[in-house]
Order: sequence, then structure tokens, then C-alpha cells
Amino acid sequence: MKILRNYLLKEILTSFLLSLLIFTFVLVAGNLIKLADLIINKGVNIVSLGKLFLFLIPFLLSYTIPMSALTATLLVFGRLSADNEITAMRAHGISLYKLTIPLIIVGFILSLGSIILNDRILPESHFASRKIVKNIGVKTPGAYLETGTFIKSFKGYIIFIHQINKHTLKGIRIYQLQEGRPTRTIIAKNGEFITLENQNAVKLKLINGTSDEPNPKNPMQFYKLNFKTYYLTLNLDTALTSGDHIDKKPKEMNLQEIKKEVKRLGLHHIDTPALIAEFHRKFSISFASLVFIIIGIALGIFIKRGEKSVQFAIALVVIVIYYLLIAGGMAISLKGLQPIALWMYLPNIIFAIAGVVLFRKTVES
Repeated sequence: MKILRNYLLKEILTSFLLSLLIFTFVLVAGNLIKLADLIINKGVNIVSLGKLFLFLIPFLLSYTIPMSALTATLLVFGRLSADNEITAMRAHGISLYKLTIPLIIVGFILSLGSIILNDRILPESHFASRKIVKNIGVKTPGAYLETGTFIKSFKGYIIFIHQINKHTLKGIRIYQLQEGRPTRTIIAKNGEFITLENQNAVKLKLINGTSDEPNPKNPMQFYKLNFKTYYLTLNLDTALTSGDHIDKKPKEMNLQEIKKEVKRLGLHHIDTPALIAEFHRKFSISFASLVFIIIGIALGIFIKRGEKSVQFAIALVVIVIYYLLIAGGMAISLKGLQPIALWMYLPNIIFAIAGVVLFRKTVES
């Protein structure tokens, strides 16, 4: 039993490292075009490009580590099953449950390491890379405003924008913080920004939305005003003129920062589904390695195909389905549909249960 366990661990580790190298290289090559664009169109020097490349690696590893764990498990167990070695082990009374325990432990260790990667290393590297891009020079407001994050640089305002396409904005929420009075909210389906020449300000043209307007008789109360066009001027003195100040996106915050931000925004009665979803997403994708090893063992034994091309194809299908479920869970969570945690952990739950059921069915048949 010990010899078999060591053999399996060695084979899995070898396949894992090879798969990790291949997947990381493929994803790096895919991003080289974007990096080249930074040199050609934005004038990034070689030093900055080198930093961007280094900061890109943790992001890629967050995906390639679980992908490699799945592929390695499928390759090894697929070959063992195709060569009837699994059948031989069972005929000699070797328990596949006990044989796979070390692999489950390895998956758990990889997942713990991924928590550190996704909570500490990845947010810092992603934020640092964005700062480098920002420091190239902010020429238009569109280069400063970021989608999917609460922008807090404009004094007295918190702004959230779902989509930006050059000068066009979609899904805009503006919260005006007022001392001693309730937070005023402006919501617009579309909009665009207008740069004011020789003025440290940007004018937002909001289209088709609603705004909270104070009641003249009671400023503590608001009434909803529907508008087709609404103009709002934001001062840039403390925003664009400060090149080092960049608001963090949820994915650039660690777990502690997310918890603090949720608490802070909650004091202003601002819903934070994006932050809550990101908090749970970090844990969910961190345990993808463990889940992929569980489903990889089951599929490798069940399918009984030793060809590497087949195993890579199966791995690709599993990976695509998993990350589509993650994306779907995030989309549902952003709409505020409770419980947010369940939607983010649901892909892991589905794949883990499927792997355990398939493994038991295969082993006990």
C-alpha cells in the first residue's frame, strides 16, 4: 500500500508540475498582446513592463493551480484505469478509499496555499499592476473611473459604475453623503462624462434615472424624481490630480479590508453585494484544487481512457463548467439575491458531491 501511495503521489506531482508549466505558459502568451499594447499605445518602459509581467503571475496561478491539479489527476487515474491497474488493485483487496486519502490531503494543502494566494498575494499584485497603469498618465476621466468598484475619491460622493465604454457609462449609482442628513441616491441607466476645459472638474450627464431630492418643507425627507437628463459636476482636485490615490476594487482587497469596507458602507445604508460575493469567492475558488482532485479521481476511473488528448478534453469541459457556475453565482449575487454565500459555494458543493457519488458508484460496482 505504501509503495502504491508513493507511486501515485510521484506520478501526480510530475503531471501537476508539467501541466502547471503548460497552462501558465499558454495564459502568459495570451496576455503578451495586452502587455505589448501598453508599450506601443501607452509608452510603458521595459522596467514597468517587467513589473506588470511579474504582477500577472499570481493572477494566472490562481487559475492554473486548480486546472493543473484536475488535469494531473485525470491523466494518472485515466491511465491506471485504462491499463486495468485499478481492477488489479481491487482484485488484490487494496482499498481505493485509503489509496486516495493522500491525494485528498494534497488537494487540501493546495487549497490552503491558494487561500494565501487569493487573500494576500493576488490582491496586492493586482492593485500594484493597476497603479503602474494609472501612473502612465490619466488623460481622460474614462481612464480614471473604474467599473465594479466604489469610487470614493470625489469629496462627498461614492460612485459605482457597472460598465464604461470610452465616454459612455451604463448602470450608474451615485451616493451623496451629507452630514446630519440621510444619504442621497442618484441612479441612472446610462450616462456620459464631459471634460471641462481648464477646470479641475468633470461633468456627468446622466440619462434616464431617478434622484432623491430633498423636500423643501423637510430637508430630512426625500422624494423620488424621475429624469431623462441630469447633470452633475464633480470636483477633481482630490481625485485625478492625485496620481497615487486609486480606489481598490473588491478583488484587490484582502478579506479583512472587505469586512471593514462592508461595515463602513453599511453605516450609510449602502448595499454591498459585490463585496460580500467577492469575500466568499476568494474561499470558493481557493478550494477548487481540492474539489477538482475529488472529481478528477472519479472521472479518471469511470471513463477508463488513457489517451492524454481525451483527458485534457475532459479537464477542459470540467473547468469551463466550473468557472461558468462561478460566474453565474457572481451574477446572481450582484443582484443581491440571498443567500450570497450559497451561490458562491454552490459550484464546489455540486462538483464535490458529484465526485464522491461517482467515485462510490465506480468503486462499489
